[in-house]
Amino acid sequence: MDHHKERIKSGCQKILEGINSMSLVNLDDQQVHSLVMMREIARGVVDDRDRKVTKNDVITALRYSIEKMVCASRDIVQILSRMSYEGLDDQRMHLVLRMKEIAHGIMDKQPTVAPDLLAEQGVGFVDEGMRISPMAMVESTKISNGDAVIDGAQSMTHEDDILDVEHVLRFENGINEVQESLLPSCFEQFLLWPADDCITLEWVQDMIFILEQATQKKMLPSEFCHVVPTILVDKLTDAACSILCKEPNCVEINCQEEDSRVIVVGDIHGQFHDLMFLFKHAGMPSENQFYVFNGNYVDKGAWGIEVCLVLLAWKILMPDRVYLLRGNHESRYCTARYGFKKEVWTKYGDQGEAVYNKFLECFKELPLASVIANCVYTTHGGLFRSIHAAPSRKPKRKKTQRVDLGSLAELSEVKRACIDCPYEGPNILLSDILWSKPSHRDGLRDNAGRKLGLWWGPDCTEAFLKQHNLKLIIRSHEGPDARAGRDDFGDMLNGYSIDHDGESGKLYTLFSAPDYPQFGKRRYNNEGAYALLKWPNFESPSFHSFKSAERPMVDPYVDFDANDMDLSKLDSSQIASTSFFSDPQRFYPAGMRPGFNFEALGIYNAPCWSVQIPDGSGGTQVVQVPRAPLVEGLPLPPNIQEPHKAAYEYLFELVAALKHMVITRETENRARVSALRSRARKRKGRGNS
Repeated sequence: MDHHKERIKSGCQKILEGINSMSLVNLDDQQVHSLVMMREIARGVVDDRDRKVTKNDVITALRYSIEKMVCASRDIVQILSRMSYEGLDDQRMHLVLRMKEIAHGIMDKQPTVAPDLLAEQGVGFVDEGMRISPMAMVESTKISNGDAVIDGAQSMTHEDDILDVEHVLRFENGINEVQESLLPSCFEQFLLWPADDCITLEWVQDMIFILEQATQKKMLPSEFCHVVPTILVDKLTDAACSILCKEPNCVEINCQEEDSRVIVVGDIHGQFHDLMFLFKHAGMPSENQFYVFNGNYVDKGAWGIEVCLVLLAWKILMPDRVYLLRGNHESRYCTARYGFKKEVWTKYGDQGEAVYNKFLECFKELPLASVIANCVYTTHGGLFRSIHAAPSRKPKRKKTQRVDLGSLAELSEVKRACIDCPYEGPNILLSDILWSKPSHRDGLRDNAGRKLGLWWGPDCTEAFLKQHNLKLIIRSHEGPDARAGRDDFGDMLNGYSIDHDGESGKLYTLFSAPDYPQFGKRRYNNEGAYALLKWPNFESPSFHSFKSAERPMVDPYVDFDANDMDLSKLDSSQIASTSFFSDPQRFYPAGMRPGFNFEALGIYNAPCWSVQIPDGSGGTQVVQVPRAPLVEGLPLPPNIQEPHKAAYEYLFELVAALKHMVITRETENRARVSALRSRARKRKGRGNS
């Protein structure tokens, strides 16, 4: 019996300590009352009190806690008022002012329910986040494990109304289940930049822990700036840029030590929890474990900022063990259309533009490719043309044409400090390496369909490997959505595929975003994967597939696109139904939906980058408008606010593209007419002779 009593007493001590360590911020009245009641019952067991917990015990405990908090806040305000801010940097100034604001909020907020009754109990102030009204709670709150109401002078005298201590003891670790169900939605931890500007392993681990916790709580996106203040983003990106800018376009990774391992990672697309799972599954970066990331860290997922912050922190901590390459989504064009820009603006509000530009500046410094152990080449898109053979203007021929294969020496000459990929000119290799795709057709040719990047065949893979004495190419860029319907290539549902297999080596495509995409398109229920290369046989990788980690439900930062759905499986009544598409969203024909969310401005028939024109056989075809090399009217004045600024940019770019297309077609038509007339004159001359 004594042993049983001691076990109960020990369990109640854990409950008491657990509740005392919890924050009551943002708990509703019933939750606060239940917690305090549980605490007082546990205290009674620990103190060997025989009497039951009454209403007055709960009120006294609440009053004591609130008074203690108000007194502490008053002391904080007095201390901060006497402080000199001289010598504080921007980050610490921000934290001091934030602390003072919170303390004032606790002191100044008056209770909204039953103030006269609270005054009777001596309760004068309430925390803004707590919304506590103890008397109202006591008169209206039901006991959580029964239906007995605590009202008036009634106390908990019936056995059925007493909290079941045995039941509480069944909670894992005493208090975990209570904490999990009653944790506040307001996240109170935040990141501080190291005072000495030196990132340590402990700091990076703390950052990961805080970001993981923040993404799991019901925290509003607008509160993110309190967890990661803008000054920290500035410091982190500046420190990373100072390292990245010194790296060549193609970084050489020397990992020839015994037991060296290299993890190659493909597209992540803002799927922070899957990146964390990958780290836990494959192991963190270390002296003998290198990481190479093939780009596309942002867009289409909710946590692009978190992904970037963690990867930049690792880069700063271990610059010779972590290598970050650029993807096609690390651009102004993609981030403005696929969610990252909206994510930054949502999380940082008025400071969003500055934070967004900080990330763009960092993206421009990212290297474009890597060579691992002198035998494995990695990049985001793929192979590229010879810069010396690249035309200064696009060829006038509409059909694709063969171009010459480029070399690593030419890759080193690319000017990568360009935030958007060019469509023509000597720096077009930047577009090639970020956008190109493999083909089963030999040769290297322009991508006439998408206008950016190239198609390259098995012969080009063989030639590139042989020319540079390499054994393997690992690229990314294509997930299950890009491979849907392409039966000649792997479907990427397990996160990787072999695309070319020749005499000199192989070409792999690697994709690391499982259950992709999080927003905007049909989910493919695919696995992600990473490649593991081990000493001494780096040319023989093993691929490890993994399923999606559990992730919280959040609102999307990219607009839902009806054209990404498989409409072939829907009948006409479903497509016409107003419940199928959220009202007042309109259905756009395939390929004809604008790339900007004009619905936010109340426009539901907006222009897009596709035009329906006659196909010459009585039908029509959809033609994609090619982008213009120059856009008149940009950049816009800084005083234009979002979303109007983005809409203006979209329209300016579209008008410029249409103008460019008309001029190009007119030039081609005149050249064609001139050629026909010339041939006619020649035939006429031969006939006369």
